[in-house]
Amino acid sequence: MLRNREFRRFALIFFLLSIILISIGFSQSSAAGELVLVTVLIFGGLFLVFTWTRYQRLAQLADQIDLVLHNDDHLFIGELDEGELSILQSEIAKMTLRIREQNAALQKEKENLADSLADIAHQLRTPLTSANLILSLTAEGTDEKERKMNLREIEALLLRMDHLITALLKLSRLDADVVQFQNEPIGVAELMETSLRPFLVTLDLHDIQIENHLSSEITIQGDSIWLSEALQNILKNAIESIGEQGTISIDGRDNPLFTELTIHDSGKGFEPTELHHLFDRFYRGKNGSKAGFGIGMALSQSIIKRQGGTITAKNHPEGGALFVIRFPK
Repeated sequence: MLRNREFRRFALIFFLLSIILISIGFSQSSAAGELVLVTVLIFGGLFLVFTWTRYQRLAQLADQIDLVLHNDDHLFIGELDEGELSILQSEIAKMTLRIREQNAALQKEKENLADSLADIAHQLRTPLTSANLILSLTAEGTDEKERKMNLREIEALLLRMDHLITALLKLSRLDADVVQFQNEPIGVAELMETSLRPFLVTLDLHDIQIENHLSSEITIQGDSIWLSEALQNILKNAIESIGEQGTISIDGRDNPLFTELTIHDSGKGFEPTELHHLFDRFYRGKNGSKAGFGIGMALSQSIIKRQGGTITAKNHPEGGALFVIRFPK
């Protein structure tokens, strides 16, 4: 208590006033002086008791806060009577809960980062090992045809690594929230045509038909370049799931609440256990491409969510996979 300058000031003023009042009382009569003295002692004693009790409770709160700063997982602050200390206790409890939530989130992010780095190292190590092996065989070989074939294989491996690094850079930019999305009206039909363009040759070679039922009147707000990237990953997943001879059906609807885009393929669909992990990074499903890295779906989800949309995946009642994308209005 004595470390508190305000308390020392109050005690000094109280002491001086007490001396003055007691002196005035005794100057009137002995009884008056004694009455003033007893009154001063009673009120002074009560003030000291209540103040000491208050400081004890403040000291307990200070100890509890110190435990929070030292990451104590068993923090408990007892209930106090209504008043300022009770309000303070409530605010400390809220602060403690928020700190714990933030610590848990940071710990989870740290674990996810470690897992991601391990996955990245694994994904890069495989093509690098293959490239080194092919280079060794090329250096030892003398056949020109075999040398050219090995060089083409190395080029393909380098392209895979370049694709992985590019996708990871995009994901990291999205995670860091440094991407400035454009917010402009986009025709959904035109956006889908742009997204399908890189796959036209593949679709023709594998005899996959596109049934596009999108109306030219349906529009959304967003960034066409990034949304096209998201749709291309979904379409790529659909094409790989179908393999040969199939259909990709694309529909859309518009209502006062949201604009919805659905992509349904005639492939094998998803295993029930895969649906909860489909958008996890580096997750490759049972029917997924063995040449993929498992980050396309994660990238698509991140792009769509950053622009206010949602994406879900499920098995269509008639077979195949169904992706549902919604943009609220």
